[in-house]
Amino acid sequence: MREIGHFVGGKLVSGTSGRSGNVHNPATGEISAKVALASADEMRKAVAIAANAFPDWAATPPLTRARVMFKFKELIEKHRDELARIITSEHGKIFEDAKGSVTRGLEVVEFACGIPHLLRGDFTENVGRGIDSWSVRQPLGVVAGITPFNFPAMVPMWMFPMAIACGNTFILKPSEKDPSTSMRLAELAKEAGLPDGVLNVVNGDKEAVDAILADPTIQAVSFVGSTAVGEYIYRTGCAHGKRVQALCGAKNHMIVMPDADMDQAVDALMGAAYGSAGERCMAISVAVTVGKAGDALMKKLEPKVRGLKVGPGLDPESEMGPLVTKEHYEKVRGYVDIGVKEGAKLTVDGRGLKLQGYEKGYFLGGCLFDEVKPSMRIYKEEIFGPVLAVVRSDSFDAALQLVNDHEYGNGAAIFTRDGDAARTFTQGVKAGMVGVNVPIPVPMAFHSFGGWKRSLFGDRNAYGPEAVGFYTKLKTTTARWPTGIRAGAEFVMPTMR
Repeated sequence: MREIGHFVGGKLVSGTSGRSGNVHNPATGEISAKVALASADEMRKAVAIAANAFPDWAATPPLTRARVMFKFKELIEKHRDELARIITSEHGKIFEDAKGSVTRGLEVVEFACGIPHLLRGDFTENVGRGIDSWSVRQPLGVVAGITPFNFPAMVPMWMFPMAIACGNTFILKPSEKDPSTSMRLAELAKEAGLPDGVLNVVNGDKEAVDAILADPTIQAVSFVGSTAVGEYIYRTGCAHGKRVQALCGAKNHMIVMPDADMDQAVDALMGAAYGSAGERCMAISVAVTVGKAGDALMKKLEPKVRGLKVGPGLDPESEMGPLVTKEHYEKVRGYVDIGVKEGAKLTVDGRGLKLQGYEKGYFLGGCLFDEVKPSMRIYKEEIFGPVLAVVRSDSFDAALQLVNDHEYGNGAAIFTRDGDAARTFTQGVKAGMVGVNVPIPVPMAFHSFGGWKRSLFGDRNAYGPEAVGFYTKLKTTTARWPTGIRAGAEFVMPTMR
């Protein structure tokens, strides 16, 4: 049985807590590895190593840090297929989807390569007579990231490349469900020239998370995951004096107007609702049809969902793989049961799917509900699986109000040919990421990712320019050099004149 430990101080180390978790192959249900679950003491030792590495790394010129990022980028490109296969083997998503997620993480590394420009300060000459003032951004120290199972390469790369490029050292606590990708990324970062102790991967569960939140050396924590956990991390981290950004749950809506290109809208929903088995925080889980769009959409959508090709992620014919664990499979299937009991119309039922040779895999076929009401749990709660709810609306205004009334505000989209409707939607929708005829509007790395309402705790989004602000602190210096003129002591508020 393969054993996965930690990556600390530039090397692989075994766990010493005596606790471990199972890592499964979701397609077969078999245990593929044992992952060490760190104790609080192991976490403290990793933080101490990161703290020891911080002074030298913070003093390293940003241009030198950028060159490490350039080399890291090159190595990710070289090993992209290898990383994608690791993701598929532990998460279950299809290979091409896994490879695409590596690319989206790589884009943040590419952005981090520009860190010398991003860290440039501001200088003002003569803010007063003979007085100059300038501002610089300096690293925080040791920072940490807590990442989810659904994107084991992309989400860690949203965090540590920018944090490290800014001069911090980093503790990564990936999901214990699929930890191997993060371990491989740490090895590649070392190969790229990253000094020992700058990037550390500590595997674990809640004990490791609580150790991060309580450790006084850790200055900031970035999190992606469910709202319940994210709120706990935000409150606890802030109570311990840390900066916290917590990107949380979602219930992303896509409004389909009667004038939309219905074939385009159906294709968009297929990819956005069922891609990665719906295990995306930017998945579309609610389609809101306006007027006659409802019947037109369902006529085209239902046969597409029935024809969805579900299979192992490494099968090139597969369009959707299994769910990540048996527990998550049971949870998602349970939501389908709830939807039926609540009275929603289950037009496509994926619960009976069985694949020959993969009977123990965590496969659930695509599920499609029609006539879903806002009072239903399958509408209100994040399911995080291949379940799409269709809600009928009489008007555009009512559809927009549905989106805005929901507690989550991660992403939202509209499909229409009407520029007025699109403009009204983009201006009025209460969501952090908005698409017009784009179902999953994840911003590029030179923008920033983040939601509204209970989809985000904290006032900084992930990656891009926002990450520079999150992972650094501003220092402003005002200086005057003696000229031989002595004016005596001043006992009033200084003003520049």
